[in-house]
Amino acid sequence: MSAYREGDRTIVLIPARMSEAEERRWVNVMLDKLAAQESKRVLGDTELTERAERLSAQYFDGRARPTSVRWVTNQNTRWGSCTPAEGSIRLSHRLQGMPEYVVDYVLVHELAHLLVPGHGPRFWRLLEAYPRTERARGYLEGVVAAARLPHRPNAHGE
Repeated sequence: MSAYREGDRTIVLIPARMSEAEERRWVNVMLDKLAAQESKRVLGDTELTERAERLSAQYFDGRARPTSVRWVTNQNTRWGSCTPAEGSIRLSHRLQGMPEYVVDYVLVHELAHLLVPGHGPRFWRLLEAYPRTERARGYLEGVVAAARLPHRPNAHGE
């Protein structure tokens, strides 16, 4: 059994002899394993640049051309930023370890700023091309909301 990503699709390979119930269970197991693997993988700046170039080609016909794409540790209130005049994109290190579709969404968001600087209707129309926009935004909103929850000590007093 195995699972892997192919573009925007997830492929799960399982034996044909499984019952429908076993199939559902193993698909969920494999999806969980794949997500765990992805969350441990941290892209370097070179891989991040290559990923941005691939996403630009896929969603913007290669029109968004960043001059640099890198991780930064000084963005604690933003997930990413873009300076269109320089063509530079910076992603917060807080994204490292998040699912790939979330990192891709932030990259697509910042790439879109190379084409449309503000957050007006034209900008949001560009983001409609990325199929996981709403899911990624929901994930990031959940991370922000969880950080605002009051800290409760566990039962062992830690």
